[in-house]
This record gives sequence, structure tokens and C-alpha cells, in this order.
Amino acid sequence: MVLLKCATNVFCRAVRLKGLRYSTRANMKPGYQQANVVILHKNLADDFEAFCRANSSPLPLLYRSICGEWSSGPLATGSDIREDCPEYCVFENGVLMKKVASLSSYTPQLQDMVTFYLGCSFGFEAALKAVGVPVRNVEQAKNVSMYKTSVDCIRAGRFQCPMVVTMRPVPEDKLDAAAQSTHVITLAHGGPVHIGDPKLLGIHDLSQPEYGDPVKKSPGDVPVFWACGVTGVEAVQSCKPALAFTHSPGCMFITDQKAETISPLTLEPAQCPLTFCISQNPQHYSMASKRAVDQIREIEELVVEDPGSRGIRALFLQDELLKACLSLSHSSSVLITTGFPTHFMHNPPEETDGPPGAIAMAAMLQALGKEVVIVTDERALEMNQHIMRDAVEKGVIKTAVPVISFQSNGPDSALHFLCRDGDPTKPRFDHLVAIERSGRAADGNYYNMRGINIKHLVDPIDDLFTTASTIAGITTTGIGDGGNELGMGKVKAAVKAYMPNGNLIACDVAADFAITAGVSNWGGYAVACALYVLNLCPIHRRYLQRGLGLSPTPDQQNQWRACLPNVVKEEEMLHILVKHGVRSGKTANLGLEVDGLTFQPYHFDIIQRVRNLTLA
Repeated sequence: MVLLKCATNVFCRAVRLKGLRYSTRANMKPGYQQANVVILHKNLADDFEAFCRANSSPLPLLYRSICGEWSSGPLATGSDIREDCPEYCVFENGVLMKKVASLSSYTPQLQDMVTFYLGCSFGFEAALKAVGVPVRNVEQAKNVSMYKTSVDCIRAGRFQCPMVVTMRPVPEDKLDAAAQSTHVITLAHGGPVHIGDPKLLGIHDLSQPEYGDPVKKSPGDVPVFWACGVTGVEAVQSCKPALAFTHSPGCMFITDQKAETISPLTLEPAQCPLTFCISQNPQHYSMASKRAVDQIREIEELVVEDPGSRGIRALFLQDELLKACLSLSHSSSVLITTGFPTHFMHNPPEETDGPPGAIAMAAMLQALGKEVVIVTDERALEMNQHIMRDAVEKGVIKTAVPVISFQSNGPDSALHFLCRDGDPTKPRFDHLVAIERSGRAADGNYYNMRGINIKHLVDPIDDLFTTASTIAGITTTGIGDGGNELGMGKVKAAVKAYMPNGNLIACDVAADFAITAGVSNWGGYAVACALYVLNLCPIHRRYLQRGLGLSPTPDQQNQWRACLPNVVKEEEMLHILVKHGVRSGKTANLGLEVDGLTFQPYHFDIIQRVRNLTLA
């Protein structure tokens, strides 16, 4: 047995010396951990180790040698880093001077240098194959495609550079398997950092990789990107050390260890990554753990309760809340609209449903670092600005959100409102959310649930949603409880079939996601809570951050928790709305009294139950 092991090690050393192509070498040692190599002067070693720790997805540190050490410690018996990569890059002052097959001639300089062995995605390709995911680069006998991105790594000392990623085309029905099989192999970069359109990473042409070979997609494949250890090469170039060495991309050091044996994670069912398509223009998938997904589905089921027995369950589409919130989590700037003048005989004609949910969403989005703006009708602009001011004073939201109006002055008004200089490639917002907002019907009018036309009270904010549907990179969500709300055109067939006056009142304007709730405010509270759940999910948070950075601090988590909706905030919002003359709508009934208006107890009970589910 000892002789066999020694013979195997000698054979592996020989393989490394032959300079074989990646595909040949990988097939000879399938499933073994491979390593990217960076060799630096000892004075830079601590900075580079800190850089690896701060950017552990692209630079998972397998082993740091002592100064002048040729062997790779526990990674491979009998190794010699001067000879064991098929090809090396030699850098002087950050410039690639040449590629060599051996570093033996640099032995005197290497006496003062430290070698870093970094995990490589080639180590997880056997795991992909084991779960039935085709590895196209191996099928095509090519090196994997590697691309420099626009995503900056976290600086440490003298090291700062853009992240490099590998791309492997994966059939859409195998995305979950690809994410799950690689997630646990953290020392081979772990799970994907992006799935979908390469332009979202700043990659403009997949046929022109900076390193490796172009790999062809098959029909139905989706580009999947993993962090890549060639980031270390970029780090060397940016630091400009007098002398440094790296492996030549695709010519890794091969260890004697199986990839899965040196990664500490085991895949618990609750932490199983699941992927979801959140946009087709551009193509974009997101990711969360099964636990987070199940938790959000419970919240979604709770807020679709129909205490008024109005039949709104017929409008329900599963996972609209989940996918809308995944998209919002990736957003940077969100426009929210609300306002349904159902009390058309009164001044103001608004109802209490809508503004509380809008402000609850704004508070959470704000806490997560998003820019938020609220757009409403010009006639109600001053009132809504005062409501926002009072909400800040009462502690419902931390900082005031700008409240503006939109007026259509021509066919391009919506485009200029949504995009800088009217340029569709420069959107001001990447997500629009409508909550309990009057929606335009097929005949161009706006109707309340009784079928009364209220068009004279409604500004054409629908135009923003129809224009957004033509602009790549803007996603839309509608939240409603009857089908006549903006965005609920996605379920208009069900509205016409099952809701009273459905053929007349159904909103004709569809959003990408339509969240149905028993009361629209509940849908807003569900969005705030689902965003909280997602941003505490380690799998989603890692994916959101492209595998870079640290987990949320306790202070951050406490700030997010403070922004969750609760009964006290709801009561404060109702006091504020009543103060400004807003009348109760569908929540009115005998029950809890607020400033002379009464609200059903179940309304407050739902809020508490949603909060309890969120914090469970």
C-alpha cells in the first residue's frame, strides 16, 4: 500500500512536469484539488494573505509556505513548486515579462519569497459531473474561459484589483444542481457569484476571454460564473512588485487531495441553495437558501388570507413575493407609487390602504442602502409630503424619502422621467413598485371596485410601468387586493373571471411580478419582511456581494430589524393618515378605534403574525 501511494505521488509529479493541456491533466486526476499559485517577496506576504482573507471566494487560501520553502506542506507529498506547474508567468514591476517551464533558475531569488496556494474551480468539476451537470469546457477539450470583471475586490495593504471569474455554460434545468454541488466546496471557490447576462459583471463579449479559451454554449445553456483564482495574477499586476511569479492560467499545481475532503462544509437541507430567474431583460438569476425560501413562502401564504371572502385567492401566483424581493435585493434605486382615490366624493379621496405599506417598504429598502423615491398624484403631492414628514417624526421611518409627482407632457415624458437625458441605457431606477395604486383598465379609464370611473383623480403613472417594460434593467412589481391596481394586469384573466365587475375594472397594465394580498398594505409589509429574511440568508448575501466582503455585523442586523413593520408603527401611520383627512377603506369594520375610525382586529393580528414568522 505504501509503495502504491509513493508510486502514485511520483506519477503525479511526472504529470505536472509534462506540460500537458488542462483537459488531459484534469482527466488523469479527476476530482483532485488544483491550486493557483502566487509567489511574492516576503515583505508583501502579510498584505497578500490579508487580501486573500478579505476576498475568500476568488482567493481561497489552501496553504502559505514559509519563506524559501519549495514543498507545498500538506497539499502534496514530494512536491517542488519550482517544477510542479506546467508553466509559470514571470512578472517584473507588474509587467508579464515571459512564461517559463521551470523556476529553478530563480532559486536564489526564491530564497526570500513566499508561495501562496489558492483554490481552483477545476477542483469542483468532478462534483458537477457527479450530479449530471455537463462541463462544456472538458467536453470541448478546452481550458475554461476566464474574464476580468468590473467588480472590485476589497483592498488590503498594497493589493487591489478587479475580480476574475470563470464561466461554464449550464443547462437551465441543472442550475440548482450546479449551485448545490459547488456551494460546499468552499476551497475551490464555492458556489456561483453570478448567473445570467455577463454584462452585469462588466463582461461584454464571452467569445473574448482575457484568459483561457472561449467555450461554446449549447441550446438552453445559461452562463454561470464562479470566482477565479487568476484574480491573484491581477493582484500581482496591480501591486507592481519588483519580481513575482504565478502559475500560467490553466496550468495549475495539482494536489494529492480530493477537492471535497479539504472543504469544511456539509450541505444541510435547510441551507441548500435554490436558484430563481428574476429577469429576462437582462437575463438574471438570484439565489437563496431553502430555509429562506420556505420562510418567505409562509409569509406569502399568510398575507393572501381573504377575511372579506372576496375571492382574491384566485389572483394568487406562488413565489411572486420571493422573486420580487430577490430582484429588489439586487436593486440600487427603487421608485414606489401608491394612491387609490376610492372615496371620490370626499376631499381627499384617498384611503388608508397603500401609504403605510409603501412607507414600510421604503424604510427597509433605505436600511439596506437603496435609494428610494415615492411618486404620487400632483393633486395629493403636498399631503403625501406631509405624511412622510410626520412618519419620520413618529419614528415609522428613519429618514424622509423624496415624494414627487409625474405629469405626462408628451410621448417621451415617461422615458425622460425614468432615464437620464431620456437615454434607455441610463435608467434612474432599476425597480418600480406599485402598491394599492389605481390601475388603467383596457378602455383607458380607472375604476374602483364598484365600477365607478375615477380617471379624473388619477395621474398617468401607469405610463412609467409600460415604458419600463421596454427598458432593459428595470423590473416592476405590483401589489394589489382586487385586480384593479397598477401591475395586476399580469393576472387580468383571473380578475375578469373571478372578481365582481372584473371585465370592467381589471387593470390592463402588467408588472413583472404581481403580489396578491388580502389587504394591499399586508403585501407591503410582506415585502419589507422578505427583504429582511433574504439579507440575513448567508447564501443570498454571499451571492449579492459576488462572494466578496464580510457577513452583516450585529449592528447592521439590528438596524434592519428596527425597520420591520409592527403594530405600533401601523397605529402611528393610521393616526397620521386620519390627521390628514384620509379615510379608511376595506379595513374598516367594527373593531379597534383609531381617531374615530374603526379597523378590524385581524388587520393588526396579521401584522404581528407576519413579524413573528420573519423573526422565527
